[in-house]
Amino acid sequence: MSDMREIAERVERDSAFCQILLDEVSKAIVGQKAMMQSLLIGILADGHVLLEGLPGLAKTSAVNALAQALDLQFKRIQFTPDLLPSDLLGTTIYNAKEAEFETRKGPLFSNLVLADEINRAPSKVQSALLEAMQERRITLGDETFALDEPFLVLATQNPIEQEGTYPLPEAQVDRFLLKVKVKYPTKEEEIKILSAVAGAGFESVKAVANQGQILTARETVKAVYMDERIQEYIVNIVLASRDPVAFGRDDLVSLIEVGASPRASIGLAQAAKAHAFIQGRAYVTPEDVKSVAMEVMRHRIMLSYEAEAEEVPAEMVIQKILDTVPVP
Repeated sequence: MSDMREIAERVERDSAFCQILLDEVSKAIVGQKAMMQSLLIGILADGHVLLEGLPGLAKTSAVNALAQALDLQFKRIQFTPDLLPSDLLGTTIYNAKEAEFETRKGPLFSNLVLADEINRAPSKVQSALLEAMQERRITLGDETFALDEPFLVLATQNPIEQEGTYPLPEAQVDRFLLKVKVKYPTKEEEIKILSAVAGAGFESVKAVANQGQILTARETVKAVYMDERIQEYIVNIVLASRDPVAFGRDDLVSLIEVGASPRASIGLAQAAKAHAFIQGRAYVTPEDVKSVAMEVMRHRIMLSYEAEAEEVPAEMVIQKILDTVPVP
């Protein structure tokens, strides 16, 4: 009990900046609260985020505003078909005056990296980025550099434009903790956007948190309590995507080609803890798991040709799994 009280005190203290941060970012971004919370979950859970949405839905602006509010180093990389791995990682250049090679670091040496339209770059560039995401280090010549913490890649892609794109392989998409689908603003939100643009514009975002607070918060998120029954609930959700018959969902067999990987179980646990932390709770509930399940699993379930032919989205399959698996 004393340990739980200590964790509860840590969560209350270290999560205080979360709502202040979201409120500050809302000065520059109208609506999109779900997206902003997902980005914050990614930062707290130390996981990369893939944003999928049509142009003009404030994906880039949201990431920029978040970086300003967190007072972190931010770099934006526009992915194009002629991009090279060295354009991301950097390179070594020979200095004739000093008669030695010197290192020129690329834009990946930042805290927040926006990989805009990631599916427009060829596979070599995508592999270089995803290797840095996984290993958290970059090798240039004979030197290996560890990336500063926090290091978070926020990648965007357009779901409808296919010409001139290189879709991410399933194994690489799996490395993103969350896949967030960005939706259109509501009518009321769009009216607010028009009013702001026609008037004085959006307010500037000020730094309300720093690198130290983020790293401290991450350690506290790890300490958030997760009961064994919640762990079993998470594993059952993932297992149901691999063997739906075992959970009485014979109707899903023909819709799922490949179920979620063990990374889904790990991701659900990490994201659920971060979600509880943002709510100011020192323990994880089934609702925390359900709140993050879609974004953790939608890119980890490979649908069958039959599902695609019938236009069954991954979200519908995941919802059926969540409706079936017993809640502790």
